[in-house]
Amino acid sequence: MNQMTAAKSGGASFAVDRAFWSGKRVFLTGHTGFKGSWMLHWLDMLGAVTRGYALPPDTQPSMFALTGAAELCDHVLGDIRDAAALREALVAFRPDIVIHAAAQPLVRLSYREPVETFSSNVMGTINLLEACRACDSVASVVVVTTDKCYENAEWPFAYRENDPMGGKDPYSASKACAEIVTHAWRESFFSSNSAISRQVPVSSARAGNVFGGGDYSADRLLPDAVRAFTVNEPLVIRSPDAVRPWQHCLEPIAGYLRLARACHEGGTPYAKAFNFGPAAEQLLTVGDLASAFAERWGKGAGWQHQPGEAHLKEAGLLLLDSGLAQRTLGWRQMSDVFAGLDATVAWYQAAANNASPSELSALTRSQIADLAGSSPHIQG
Repeated sequence: MNQMTAAKSGGASFAVDRAFWSGKRVFLTGHTGFKGSWMLHWLDMLGAVTRGYALPPDTQPSMFALTGAAELCDHVLGDIRDAAALREALVAFRPDIVIHAAAQPLVRLSYREPVETFSSNVMGTINLLEACRACDSVASVVVVTTDKCYENAEWPFAYRENDPMGGKDPYSASKACAEIVTHAWRESFFSSNSAISRQVPVSSARAGNVFGGGDYSADRLLPDAVRAFTVNEPLVIRSPDAVRPWQHCLEPIAGYLRLARACHEGGTPYAKAFNFGPAAEQLLTVGDLASAFAERWGKGAGWQHQPGEAHLKEAGLLLLDSGLAQRTLGWRQMSDVFAGLDATVAWYQAAANNASPSELSALTRSQIADLAGSSPHIQG
């Protein structure tokens, strides 16, 4: 059975395994961020040769610094809005695979800094794709966006990849634009229909709300919980009844890696958008997730409701249909949300107890092995 046939039949031909990734040259933007740091650890475990390109971590503390992740890659500090510097860094590295995860990722910050949000998320994506056009070694591109790129009518149905793009806040709108940009560059410059560039599979990945140890971002549920619980205060929640597609960050990261491999080996049939979200039975309200996290944290942790500003739009319901990724990539959830919460509490409490960078890096690798290594959809 060839790679493409196996994937379409739900096989594991695009599994995240060392045999494929060992020695692959990966250009990863946003490597200093939360998900980027987890990807760096996983890529290093797989034997990939990675160059990271990003601004310095935007939180203090940060997972990148706490785990000494700069040692895992060729660490380049740069802004994706600087087209010349980005192009120089990518072309000189001559990557096989490009994963674009750099972004301004926060909804509430996008209200305060809408121009920076659009310049990072839209022009940054354009600059990345233009750099890929200039590098003939690139054989696979994954642009990471978000489930919030959809025009959310808050209906009780899961969004599929062909549903309309949109956004009521600057962050969501900027990510919808990034998806439109990715589609336009794919069709104009990277497809067999284009006579002005070469054929390269360019895909995009849309994930739901993620959590995991090492996220210290502002205005995110579990980082806010950690900040409150470590000083023995209750977590304040704006919308406890809102439903989100919660999942540990390793779930979509496994999807990004599978998709990058599918594009590399299977070509343009995989050059499209893919959702990576939890199954319906894994959906939890904000209040339910906060309660489960507080219970695992212990020490009297809890939460209280305080409505947010009425003028700041936040979705009450958002569901993803991940059937395409399941059918064509063989992607499945590796563990349930509660196993992810157990691992997340363990990571944050180790950090709070002043674990060293080497200890936190080892814990990160152990959690990758525990949450992903035992999955039948992950090999090596």
